[in-house]
Amino acid sequence: METGYWHKKWAAGDIGFHNSEANPLLTEHFPKLNLAKGSRVFLPLCGKTRDLAWLLANGYQVAGAELSQLAITELFHELGKTPNILELGDHLHYSADAIDIFVGNIFDLSAELLGPVDAVYDRAALVALPPDMRRQYTTHLTAITGSAPQLLISYEYDQTVIEGPPFSVSEEEVRQHYDAIYQVTPIVHKDVPGGLKGKVASTETVWLLQKRD
Repeated sequence: METGYWHKKWAAGDIGFHNSEANPLLTEHFPKLNLAKGSRVFLPLCGKTRDLAWLLANGYQVAGAELSQLAITELFHELGKTPNILELGDHLHYSADAIDIFVGNIFDLSAELLGPVDAVYDRAALVALPPDMRRQYTTHLTAITGSAPQLLISYEYDQTVIEGPPFSVSEEEVRQHYDAIYQVTPIVHKDVPGGLKGKVASTETVWLLQKRD
């Protein structure tokens, strides 16, 4: 999937994937990560998600990676924050109190640039990528975050009915990506009300990924 695909989506305002409120699966299940207040949470492919605002309001530091500069400009406007903007290598670094966003290709983001991560919240990254990119993504994410624990949300549905994104990612695939490093635990499976995009029956799963001893 080319980067231009997402730039076009944001430029056209075609962001049906964006929720106007924090994801209830986040607010209900985030405590299972057992993080202390002030912990730093990384949101890959974050867009302008309201989940960032919820994490900030609940006393966490947040870091994000996003391809679209437009999305991050809108994010800081909606947060009511004026960012400091620096050019760091291949990324633009938008920062304010307790928030760091790296605008650019996540595959160019290094562990050194990202900095320490206490946990990952992946609501819209794994499911946004086509199959041939998901292995590269999960390997890279694990590397740059030091195998930090994750709260992951995935969808499973009949991909012959509609095309992604979000893509259907099976339990088997989640385990293929992460079983070697993490204890992979499904927390909850739930049906998507009305089906995904109102077109196909879909199950949403929340996963807790904790590094194996």
